Amino acid sequence: MLEQLNKQRQKVSSLVENRVHFAAKDVELSIYDTYENAERIRLCSSEVLFCGMLTGKKVMHVDSCDYHKPFLPNESFVLAPHQAVYIDFPTACLDKPTTCLAIEISKDKITSVADRLNCEYPTQQSHFEYHNELVHNEHNAQTQQLLNRLIQLFSENDPQRAFYIDLALNELVARLLQQQSRDFLFKQISHGHFSTGIHAAIDYLQKDLSQHLNIEQLSKIACMSRSKFFDQFKAMMGTTPQQWLHGQRLMSARDQLKQGQNVTSVAFALGFSHPSQLSRSFKKAFNQTPKQFQTQHLNSNQD
Repeated sequence: MLEQLNKQRQKVSSLVENRVHFAAKDVELSIYDTYENAERIRLCSSEVLFCGMLTGKKVMHVDSCDYHKPFLPNESFVLAPHQAVYIDFPTACLDKPTTCLAIEISKDKITSVADRLNCEYPTQQSHFEYHNELVHNEHNAQTQQLLNRLIQLFSENDPQRAFYIDLALNELVARLLQQQSRDFLFKQISHGHFSTGIHAAIDYLQKDLSQHLNIEQLSKIACMSRSKFFDQFKAMMGTTPQQWLHGQRLMSARDQLKQGQNVTSVAFALGFSHPSQLSRSFKKAFNQTPKQFQTQHLNSNQD
């Protein structure tokens, strides 16, 4: 089925944002290929627009929030409804097109998924709702696999196609809502607003990501029993304390690598036992070695 998709993409009607389009209930998926350098190409939607970069490089300009940054492979860029973005294509050419995936999701679908999450986790701390704001993150391997699966599902003619698309779409929306929920929580913590014991425990961990995880100490900081701390942490963060700390170390490693720091020094500074341990974990999470990631971003800044 992907061969069929590639044949459609080869029918080029425009050198800038040549579009292959698919539709299903509550969602539309488009793949855009650009074959020449272009600037200030406008993109806007009446619905939430989830974009995943596949190849090449874009530079995204959002006037409403004075945002001007590169958009690279293994990254997600989410536009709120009616939020316009203007796109530059500095590296696009005929033999190496810039390719992006765009998934337009209805507001009703997002509300439906948020309601279901809130029923599953009916605590005040884990309330899920969509916020009309820009999201730009390096996504993990699970999100990339999900995007690849959506491309395959949309391009096939399976009798249960609509059912499987809906399952994958639910997961994508849930990941977006969880990301926004975590971002809001971290903003609260950064401003010193500790509304729960979990907030206090997370603040303690963030002050030194290299420290050994001590659940007994964290439970005392949160003023909870060990079992309650585990349950509350997982309900709020969607993962265990150990998995969360590991993820935070990887994200901190990303930030330090962007600044040009040495892989070895980053590994030891963040509590990894050996640089190879960081490399394996980084590759598993982001589909790139630390060195590949660093080279990509340093080259992007030079461009």
